[in-house]
Formats: sequence, structure tokens, C-alpha cells
Amino acid sequence: MRSKASRSTPAPGADRSTDPYLPEHGNGGYRVERYDLDLDYRVGPNRLSGVARLSVVATQALSRLSLDLSGFRVDRVLVDGKAAKFSRSGGKLHVKPAKAVQADASFRVEVRYSGNPRPVPGRWGDIGWDELTNGVLVASQPIGAPSWFPCNDHPSDRASYRVAISVDSPYVVLVTGNLVSRRQRATSTTWTYERPEPTPTYLMSVQIGQYDEVRISDGQRAAMPARLRKVFGKDFGRQRQIMSALEGLFGPYPFGEYVIVVTDDDLDDPIEAQGMSIFGANHLDGRRTHERLAVHELAHQWFGNSLTVADWRQIWLNEGFATYAEWIWSETSGGRPADAHAREWHDFLAAGPNDVVVADPGVDRLFDPQVYKRGGLTLHALRKRLGDERFFSLVKEWSTTRRHSPVTTEEFVAVAEACAGESLHELFEAWLWQTSLPPLP
Repeated sequence: MRSKASRSTPAPGADRSTDPYLPEHGNGGYRVERYDLDLDYRVGPNRLSGVARLSVVATQALSRLSLDLSGFRVDRVLVDGKAAKFSRSGGKLHVKPAKAVQADASFRVEVRYSGNPRPVPGRWGDIGWDELTNGVLVASQPIGAPSWFPCNDHPSDRASYRVAISVDSPYVVLVTGNLVSRRQRATSTTWTYERPEPTPTYLMSVQIGQYDEVRISDGQRAAMPARLRKVFGKDFGRQRQIMSALEGLFGPYPFGEYVIVVTDDDLDDPIEAQGMSIFGANHLDGRRTHERLAVHELAHQWFGNSLTVADWRQIWLNEGFATYAEWIWSETSGGRPADAHAREWHDFLAAGPNDVVVADPGVDRLFDPQVYKRGGLTLHALRKRLGDERFFSLVKEWSTTRRHSPVTTEEFVAVAEACAGESLHELFEAWLWQTSLPPLP
């Protein structure tokens, strides 16, 4: 396989990551082990006040460090309880501790901030904290996390979280984590969530709305506007079976619970988060028209969330597996076989153009349909090569042995070759590294 792109060592306090696609997101010189966020939000004026406490480990000596934060007024920064100098430029908060931090030292950073949160503009549109007609939606992939908290915004920097959010009491708050307390005062309620699994910033999400909450099964629940409750029961009527099927293929569900949120507004596409998927009202029609999207987003809990890309070049490992899960569910639930889906999408791609290297699509093509569909076709070609027994054994081994870890294409190829007992260089070279479309097996 191809060698990994070269990576430069960041200078002390560097405000750039080593990501080949998004070096302006993420920072060098440290890693975050935990985020403790105490937030107060007012829906009407879209006003957020927060205190973020970060438990950090220096990976080198630091005389200064940077955090990603978009917008907001920063009132105070402390490092290990002592006031630190700070400045802003672009989407960065630059911090100079009163005393330099030694390599390998653990330290704490506290940031007090407030303002009107706005999405982060980017080549994929505005991403992050976004106002709904009556509430909030947060879609952080790939650059939206700094729209609501100071962070080290890179998928390889994974941390645990505690998020407490106070809102007016008519609103329900859902955060990607396990609800540990809900404390109601005279007019507001504080919702506190814990996310113990190592989680990258882009998979943290907040959803606020006037929602009904519905239990689907043990470990699965949903929230939606009351007007959509009946139709939700039809469109997600097979959710328990979908979960059971994917657990049989991929291994145990990797988080404490799975939460489905349906907003009162329409959304272009569903949103992936850690232990949560968010759909628009337009994804419900009472006929299960969009059930494949429910499968796709649930599959991301294994591929994309538990197994997180080490950097953004590896995005096909998220989207190819989630796409192929759609085809497998169709097959196992009595619908069209995976072969038929593969033929359909191979014909679609054959009409061209084929101009994306799936294993390294480039930042502008990060979410290109070729990454999704050809990623799925890569797995189908691998399945044909290995046979069902070895292929599904490989998939389960990949998802369980790499559970809660960053992953790369090179690692997946190595596991596949070990399972096959032979080199698969030609297969992966043709499907992942060449733009010309190989014939379908």
C-alpha cells in the first residue's frame, strides 16, 4: 500500500495540526484528556455563556498553546488556576501561561466565554451551532465544534466529556452522552451528560427543542416534536431489528445508549454524532422511505464513532462501511440483495466522471458521493474475494479489536490481508488508489 503522507513535527505551542486536509483545525504540543463544560443558553436571544475546563497533557514543553474557538467574547483564561495572557486571531484562542508547561506534564486550562453562537463557515457551508425555528441543532463534522466550546479540533484528539447545559424548562436538551442528572429550578432546568468513551470534538453534539421523548427498546430512545410522534413509529418501526442485525454483523453496540432526534425543521441530510443521530422532519413520511438513512447513521456508531479516522484522509472508512451497511440491511431484511445495490451503483459510477482517489480524496472532495459509493463497492469486492464467512469475520474483528480507537486505511488493509492469508494489494490499489473504475466482481 501507499506510504503515509509525511508529517512535520509541530513547533512548541503550534496553532496548526498535522492533518493534511485541515491543518488550521487542531493544535500541536498537547492532547486533551477531558472536557468539563458548564453552559447556560437562552433560546430567544441565542445567548450562550460557558465555562470550559480542559484537562490537558503536554506532548512537549509549552511556553504557549492555542485552542480552536470561533466567535465569543473571552473574559478569562486560567492555566492551573493562575491567570494567563490570551489573544484572538481567526478561529484561534492563543494562551500564554504565567509559567511554561514542561513536556509530559498534566495541566488544566479554564476558559470563561460568552456570546451569540454561530456556525463556522467553510467549503461545505456553515457548520456547528445552528438555530432552528424553535431550538438548536449542532452538527460539528468536520469543523463545527469550535462554534460552541474551546477545543483541540482534530479527530485524533479524543477525550471524555461532562456537559451541563441550563435552558428554559419547556425545552429538552440532548447531548451526546449518558444523562446523569436533570435538575429543575423555578424557570430553568440543568441537564448534565457524561461521555466516558474517548470522543473527538466533531462527534460531540447538542440538540435543544420542545420534544417528546420515546423509548424504543433497552438502550434506545428517541426525541421528536409531538406532531411527529405517530409517523415516527412507522418510519422507525424496525429500529430494534436494525440494531439487532448490525450487532450481529459488527459486534456489540459500542456505547451506553443510542438516541435518535428528529427536529421540527427539514434537514438536507441526517447528522452523525457519538451515540446519537439527528434527522429532519422531512425524513419521516410514514412509508419508511428513508429507512436506509437510519441504517447508515446507526452503522456510523461502529464505523466513524467507535472507530474514528486518524485524520480526514481516511474518511472512506466511515462512509464506505456505513453505505455497505445499507446494502446488507436491505439483503437481510428481505429487500434487494447487496449484489443488486452494487450493480446499480457501479453502473452509476461507470457513467463518470471517476476522478476521486477514494483513500485520499482531497479536502474539497471529502464528502463526494464517489467516496461513499465506491467505498461501499470496495467492501463488496472484498466480500466477493474472501467469501461471506471470512468477510464478515473480518468486519467483526475490525470493529471489535479497534473499538474506541483511531484507524487508518493501512491498518484495515493489514487486517484484511491477515484474514485472507494472502496479499490484497491489487484489489485495494484498484478500488482505493486509482481513479479508473475496476470491473465489478
